Amino acid sequence: MDAIIRCGDIIKELAMRTKDQDSIGCAKFVVFANAPEDNPFMAGAFCGMGEPETVINVGVSGPGVVTSAIKRAGDCDLSQLAEVVKKTAFKITRVGQLVACEAANRLGVPFGIIDLSLAPTPAIGDSVARILEEMGLERCGGWGTTACLALLNDAVKKGGVMASSHVGGLSGAFIPVSEDEGMIAAAASGGLTLQKLEAMTAVCSVGLDMIAIPGETAADVICGIIADEISIGVVNTKTTAVRIIPAYGKSVGDSVAFGGLLGEAPIMPVSTDSPARFIHRGGRIPAPIHSLKN
Repeated sequence: MDAIIRCGDIIKELAMRTKDQDSIGCAKFVVFANAPEDNPFMAGAFCGMGEPETVINVGVSGPGVVTSAIKRAGDCDLSQLAEVVKKTAFKITRVGQLVACEAANRLGVPFGIIDLSLAPTPAIGDSVARILEEMGLERCGGWGTTACLALLNDAVKKGGVMASSHVGGLSGAFIPVSEDEGMIAAAASGGLTLQKLEAMTAVCSVGLDMIAIPGETAADVICGIIADEISIGVVNTKTTAVRIIPAYGKSVGDSVAFGGLLGEAPIMPVSTDSPARFIHRGGRIPAPIHSLKN
């Protein structure tokens, strides 16, 4: 918790230092729990201790391809839907592995891992949210969203693992709000909330990602958000993270625009009920009992 307190203060300072750019500094800072050794996706990319000094790691992404495949499949049942996603993930990953191996051979460096993650961009037709809606949701963020995302994430992993000799990184579906056209639309309309996003992080890759919140949000509240997300990761033995942007001078009803792959996002409301007394107890939350399996 002492480290989380420092992270909350750092995020607030980053927001202030880059206030003239919609606090974009916060978009370059990720707080991880259970970070994988090898992660080729920005932000948070690094080569772990288990990899060579120079290595080719490849991130495979194709939300639009998956959406199109589901659309072609029509009104099939959920088992058939999962098969469609698995086969599509296999094809995308196989191409990624071929490219990675060729690049490694030409450069004379080892091939590291393929990260299977579906990472969206702000472009139309490249959205994870639209995949979930093509599955049958009226709007991403409504009831059923977490179940759809769980099916998608599992099928992507199953299809990708068969296609690649070395799988690593985060390998699943990303839900960065500002980088996903469908997520932006759902958040702007109020259909996608911070609470729902937290629930979704229990079944997908990473966590609360590229979410803009009011700049006046207290550091203690941000610490509480980080603590909650880390708890989901540690208890469930999975990677979770927080990349949140308290946009300096902005409030609910405003938006931030970063451009490029970082996209834009509406300022999402955050509960202002303070966890300060809990956070400032400091110290360590005891590790859950599954940590004793070693």
